[in-house]
Amino acid sequence: MSSLQRISWKPELPVAERLRRLVALALTSGRPVALWRLPGTEQPRLCLSLKVDSAYVGLPPALEPTAPAGFAFFPFRDSDHNPPLFLPADLFFDLAQPEEIQVSAAAAARLPELRQRFATLPETAELPWHLSRQPVPATASQAEYEALVAAGVAAIEAGTVQKVVSSRAVRRALPAGFDALAAFAELQERYPNAFVSLVSAPGVGTWLGATPEVLAEIDENQVFRTMALAGTQPLLPGMKPATAKWAHKDLEEHAMVARYIVNCFKQLRLREYDERGPRTVAAGQLLHLRTDFAVHLTQVPFPTLGTDMLRLLHPTPAVGGVPKQPALEFLRRHEGYDRAYYAGFLGPVNLPDAGVARLYVNLRCLQLRLQEAILYAGTGLTIDSDPAREWQETELKLRTVGAILQEPSPASA
Repeated sequence: MSSLQRISWKPELPVAERLRRLVALALTSGRPVALWRLPGTEQPRLCLSLKVDSAYVGLPPALEPTAPAGFAFFPFRDSDHNPPLFLPADLFFDLAQPEEIQVSAAAAARLPELRQRFATLPETAELPWHLSRQPVPATASQAEYEALVAAGVAAIEAGTVQKVVSSRAVRRALPAGFDALAAFAELQERYPNAFVSLVSAPGVGTWLGATPEVLAEIDENQVFRTMALAGTQPLLPGMKPATAKWAHKDLEEHAMVARYIVNCFKQLRLREYDERGPRTVAAGQLLHLRTDFAVHLTQVPFPTLGTDMLRLLHPTPAVGGVPKQPALEFLRRHEGYDRAYYAGFLGPVNLPDAGVARLYVNLRCLQLRLQEAILYAGTGLTIDSDPAREWQETELKLRTVGAILQEPSPASA
């Protein structure tokens, strides 16, 4: 498990200001930082790395108890423009335990210097968040997106793919006085059952998100978990998830994702897994179909199952399509923009109180630019998909994280 050592950390500052200064400690020295809140918990956690170069890696992280402690932030596709990121946890701060901080051996050796820098940081109105040097991604009009959906349906009809997940990016102006830490706090409040994150790193930029989808987890009891989450409809007033009715298109889309996970188990010759679902779950103002899978690692002879499954799963049919490679090739040719870290994955690995790993698909996210945000949303296409309905589904999904970009009303200001 984690090799971090606990030390007392009791500066005479409110906890929120302590957190802000820790973030500033990373940003003012050009280093990466990750802040997140696990689903169903109240307090966020922070990971800060001291060495920038060591944060960039070529392969997905190992998910075994002996693997390094840190935070993973991986793109939809690995490329020179979107490097895979694994932030070594040189400093780890849990707001549920504000009187201490946990440090690596490298950070412990530099502790007097870090304490001095922390104490002398000024109160910062605007933190110097890392900005991406990439061009702003192309955005699609309603007509263009509906044409993409129609092309996807045609590819399904031709037998090129069985399912493909189309997506689009939109640009939204940042409201006056936008504060990323305040936006992170608002996402926590709005979406208590989502994985809420704020990641900022050189070359990667700054990303905010609130995702409902687990990619791979290994808990403290050595249980590996993943899920199929596909199929979407709005959560209307008075509607109960348990009584929701689903269209054939949604049921088939979900079944393809579930079958893909089962096939990944089969590739590893694993038969001992639990499958529960599908059931309807709420995520903000949306409903999804969800099937959960679990493997008790102490009962199977697969010590690297978590790592092997992670490499087989990503990108899942819920964000790419089926079969995987033809669907990804369709997106490369037709989608018209670079997803970057949207539909990638992120989360803590071997950090205290999080089990071995908690990795989530990076959905319902945005990237911060100088005066605007880039938001992303997608929809799974099957042969029954209707272009106008798929456009509307992306509009619904964009509201999840886009809610933090609304100007406050005079009554609430």
